Amino acid sequence: MFETLKNAFKSKEIRVKIFLTLALILVYRIGCYIPLPTLNATAVNQLFSSNDFFNVLTIVTGGSMSNATLFSLGILPFINSFIIMQLLTLVIRPLERLSKEGEEGRRKITQITRIVAIILAIIQGIGIVVTLYNGKAIRPIFDFETGSETAPVLTMAVTIVMLVGGSTMVMWLSERITEYGIGNGTSIIIFIGILATAGSSIANALKMVGNQWTYIWNIVGYILVVVAILFFIVFVDGAERRIPVQYSKQIKGNKMYGGQTTYIPIRVNGSGVMPIIFASSLLMFPQMIIQLFFSNSSAAGWYARYMGTGTPVYYVLLALLILGFSYFYAQIQFNPDDVSKNIQQYGGFIPGIRAGKPTSDLLRKTNNRITLFGAVFLMIIALIPTFVFIALSGQYSGYDLGLANSFSATGLLIVVSVALELNKQLESQIMMKHYKGFLK
Repeated sequence: MFETLKNAFKSKEIRVKIFLTLALILVYRIGCYIPLPTLNATAVNQLFSSNDFFNVLTIVTGGSMSNATLFSLGILPFINSFIIMQLLTLVIRPLERLSKEGEEGRRKITQITRIVAIILAIIQGIGIVVTLYNGKAIRPIFDFETGSETAPVLTMAVTIVMLVGGSTMVMWLSERITEYGIGNGTSIIIFIGILATAGSSIANALKMVGNQWTYIWNIVGYILVVVAILFFIVFVDGAERRIPVQYSKQIKGNKMYGGQTTYIPIRVNGSGVMPIIFASSLLMFPQMIIQLFFSNSSAAGWYARYMGTGTPVYYVLLALLILGFSYFYAQIQFNPDDVSKNIQQYGGFIPGIRAGKPTSDLLRKTNNRITLFGAVFLMIIALIPTFVFIALSGQYSGYDLGLANSFSATGLLIVVSVALELNKQLESQIMMKHYKGFLK
């Protein structure tokens, strides 16, 4: 990867993209430290730290939510909107037709996704502000509301506007990174948020070593487990099933074409981290609505106790949703019928398999098997290390170093996936640059 970075900086065009990406990330991180004047940061931090659901949101937003900053909502509304639009595209015919209309159709779907994201941001902003008001974390900024026994409605409205504006700004930054920088902007913003949270959590854990030196073994064990998981993720990420394809020889004029053997690569984890992000977001959405609008009701207590974050039902649903989204995403990325038609069109065949339907059936069967292994891998990564991190953090022993919140297994998968994807993006852009230079 270091060799790739060195070669990337040699190209002026790629170097500009890297610096532009870093500049946009810097703008995002600055926004994560701009406090909202209408909120009491100390009260917000105490309120969110005592709630497991808000704690998860804080990790994804890089700590900006618990610190009551401008980018408290982060990229979450846009992710939820993207998931909703992906599902609706399969159900609603007009959206399905738009998705097949090329660049113009994708542009329209993107615009609809933005509108839905803003609507979700407004809903989440209202819920968060109501929750903060109930937790006495709202600070009136207008004189006529100060000291009043009624709710500071105008201050709350201003807070909602700032939260929605901040979320829209983050969405705009992610799109600019995707368009002018390197890699996917949404993934990079989540990546930066996780790294920022991990850095602060580990630093706080090291401070606690001064009070009890034996905590150092928890930190050492935690680092070793993280490194082992990283190696496991990288190993599985590169695993793939190669299906050989033989192209028959064709004579056109005085030249002979074909006669080559190639292969179709089907990756074990072809969908990457998206099934985990989809599953986690979908599970968090009803809990978020309940916590934000019905936090004092008996239903909220029942949901948090039996189906909320950290409960056995939550982990079972998470595993099932990861399995479902893995197959859903695999169907979007790999279409056996289209691949079979392309192979047949160019005079190719899989040795021992007839062209047409038998080929597509084989590809579908193989893809389903590989997807199952990939889904099991994602389930293992999302569930098992979580309990190990909680144990190393000391929560089972009556103390808490905060290590469980620094790097979740899902966070590690996101970090590795984004890092590998960035490396591939740089390699492809470097190769394209060399091709352009050769053509000139």
